[in-house]
Amino acid sequence: MSGIASGLDAIPIIGLLFQFGGYVLANLPVMSQTTVAVAVPITLAALCGVLCERSGVVNIGLEGIMLTAAFVGWFVGAMAASTFGPGSPAPFFGVTAPLLLGLAAALVAGMAVSLLHAWMSISLRVDQIISGTIVNIGAAGITGYLYSLLASQSLTGAGQFAQFQVPKSVADVPLVGWLIYAVFNQGPIGILTIGLVIVFQVMLFRSRWGLRTRASGEHPRAAETVGIDVIKLRYRNVVLSGALAALGGAWLSMEQTNRFDANMTAGRGFIGLAAMIVGRWTPLGSFGAALLFASMSALSISLTIAPPSGDLGNLMSGVPGEFWEALPYIVTIVVLAGLIGRSIAPAADGQPYERESAS
Repeated sequence: MSGIASGLDAIPIIGLLFQFGGYVLANLPVMSQTTVAVAVPITLAALCGVLCERSGVVNIGLEGIMLTAAFVGWFVGAMAASTFGPGSPAPFFGVTAPLLLGLAAALVAGMAVSLLHAWMSISLRVDQIISGTIVNIGAAGITGYLYSLLASQSLTGAGQFAQFQVPKSVADVPLVGWLIYAVFNQGPIGILTIGLVIVFQVMLFRSRWGLRTRASGEHPRAAETVGIDVIKLRYRNVVLSGALAALGGAWLSMEQTNRFDANMTAGRGFIGLAAMIVGRWTPLGSFGAALLFASMSALSISLTIAPPSGDLGNLMSGVPGEFWEALPYIVTIVVLAGLIGRSIAPAADGQPYERESAS
């Protein structure tokens, strides 16, 4: 076998591909865990988009919702910790009272911003793209300004949620151990995200609520004639979806890190929209697309921290580091460009709905 491997390595191009495959397999456990972690905020943003657009409301304000929730969760948690003390971490996930207060505040903040978007889009019938843009610009400006005011006070966060430690005996199980490690070696928000994907996939296509949601996004006037309150349903879905995006923001400032940085979402909301489109407006499809985009981030991180050796390492050493940082965004653009015209949105997506007068 070693002779065959050496022979393949010596073949131009094929040898490099063979070396690259070996490098990925050798680093698969670490890269897979990183992939799932990076996919968490993207998946939550995509789920938010699915709930909104399946009911007929375009929401490109995901970035702003996540950024607002990240700031509010971090700030409330920090204030609670400084006022009442950090508290004693629970055995699982290192949960403390300040962390829970911060998470609750982040959810409320995300739902409040979503309510603003719903009011402008549904009641005022403002162009939904413009409404989402307002949310994004407003959130970036307000959180950036408030953070600059707090930066001089050396405010520290309330800590961060800890990862669940998968037992080594389980992680070392042949064939499936690495997968179990990747899925469950996450914090509470990360593990909850995978459960939410399954729940919303079932609910959207196997429940009365899901049927009404899809009807409101495909043909709202027909849905209204059979007794569905389209406006109320759209409001409820948009506000509920804000909690999902808020979880993604809280993950950034309370699970991945213990701090807030200006514009720390770094385009994850827009990548979430791309994942929603690639996933054809389904929760499972969106999760799969999020894993695809996140795998590029995991690969770029791995190549930066532990570059391969041999000819492959020599080749990649000549590639600027900025290319690996941009790789997830490049893949997003390429995949979206290939799906133009093939992925069809709900028929009434983005169309304001107005009830017919009784007279």
